[in-house]
Amino acid sequence: MSSSPEPGTSGGAAAPAAEDDPAPPPPLEVGAPVLWRREGQLIPAEIVGRRVIPSGGDEYEYYVHCTDSDRSRGVWVKSEQLDLGSEGADADKRTDDKGHEEFDTASLQQLREIIRVKHIAKIGLGTHEIDTPLHSPFLDDDDNSKLYFCEFCLDYKEQKGHLERHMESCHLRHPPGTEIYQSGNLSVFEVDGKEEEVYTGTLCILATLFLLSKASEPEVEHFLFYILCEYDDQGYHMVAYFSKDKSVEQKYNLSCILTFPPFQRKGYGTLLIELSYEFSRREGKARGPERPLSKLGQLSYKLYWTRVLVNILQEKKETVSVKELSDSTGIAAGDILDTLEDLDLIKYKKGMLVICTNPNILNRHLRPAGVRGVDFDASKLIWTPYHMRS
Repeated sequence: MSSSPEPGTSGGAAAPAAEDDPAPPPPLEVGAPVLWRREGQLIPAEIVGRRVIPSGGDEYEYYVHCTDSDRSRGVWVKSEQLDLGSEGADADKRTDDKGHEEFDTASLQQLREIIRVKHIAKIGLGTHEIDTPLHSPFLDDDDNSKLYFCEFCLDYKEQKGHLERHMESCHLRHPPGTEIYQSGNLSVFEVDGKEEEVYTGTLCILATLFLLSKASEPEVEHFLFYILCEYDDQGYHMVAYFSKDKSVEQKYNLSCILTFPPFQRKGYGTLLIELSYEFSRREGKARGPERPLSKLGQLSYKLYWTRVLVNILQEKKETVSVKELSDSTGIAAGDILDTLEDLDLIKYKKGMLVICTNPNILNRHLRPAGVRGVDFDASKLIWTPYHMRS
């Protein structure tokens, strides 16, 4: 698993370099194919993360995955252990780029036009054909227009055969970003909308086919996108995502969330909600999701808030305040109050707000909330708040 993009450095101003000192080389790009010098051999690899070496001035180290391994866990290496100038690495780079030359902002605008004028009732994504809310069994196939998307680069085609030909030349096998979380066969990649405008723009357009409450696209350069993937020997398959505004001043920790229909009811939405609140805790700011939420989103959040808050209240032997709950969970105070009031867990005594901690009442609320489907292990998250990065 890779690190998040490099955090900012600290310390005082560095001593000025001598006039004849060479400038440090620019850092290698995340996603670049390289050859890793290991035990006297050159191993094909890919850079999936980088960070500034502590006390190393402007020097970087890089997190690399072996591209010839089914599931490389990756390793941190120094720049001198990597070879970018080799013909082998350059050839890999040319191969990775093949098939994407024409997938650009013009293609993005064309996709907007297709969705605006056509009745897109079904999409192809990987091995899945997915009905959108616009699908109607009473329309002919010609009326139920389809689009086919590459699940790795999100290039799209109007004919399935065209996508199959694209897949023969597309050698991407994961989203174009940095892997920040990996547990079992699940990984989360962070993709910067400013660096990957076409990919993230396509993802937003794709989401509007399923989230009727999200009729407009955001300005993607202001957002980070977190893509949840299932891994197998064919690559990292996108199953869900959420977006988050880069600005630390925003009152939302999540802008848009979508689990694609074939992967719903697996706990993936809850996993992403937990991830968003872990971000809030690391930022030191309690926040909540941007409204409006879809019906499924409303239900997911209500169950999540109920489960988290009731579990904490069960462990408390003394009274607890809304602020204490907010500080420990990252959940906005308003969302905590609304949840506790809906559960009838708030009483007022002599003008003072009192939160109920009666075990029998708490158990009665916890059972309908169920258990989370996928465990989230915050210790496996390698992520730095955006405003703290260099």
